[in-house]
Amino acid sequence: MPKPTTALIIDDEPHVRVFLRLVLAELGITRVWEASNGHQGLEFAEEHRPKLVLLDLNLPVMGGLDVLKQIHAAHPEIPVVVVSSQNTTSVVVDCQKHGAIAYLLKHTPRAELREAIREVIDSLEE
Repeated sequence: MPKPTTALIIDDEPHVRVFLRLVLAELGITRVWEASNGHQGLEFAEEHRPKLVLLDLNLPVMGGLDVLKQIHAAHPEIPVVVVSSQNTTSVVVDCQKHGAIAYLLKHTPRAELREAIREVIDSLEE
């Protein structure tokens, strides 16, 4: 799979969306759509077919795990990275079971999060 050139951020917190958009820009991904709830995220995924999705789990309207399941069922070729503050093993395992290619903690320092996302992107190119 080639390096992603577009991304969709699904997170209900505006400051997190700005933060993730900046991280993606540092990695060369500047075409980014933002959704503030799960339902809107599904609509944007269908409409824009991003090459990468960054998904929070705690979302209004529809929870992130349900969004993950639906994106993965409809578009298994779209890599989804969960970026959440939840860090229990069972949640991480559930996300992986339902198609997440990576699970990153939301409150990771910017440089570390950027490198983690870079590693995910690099693994897609192999």
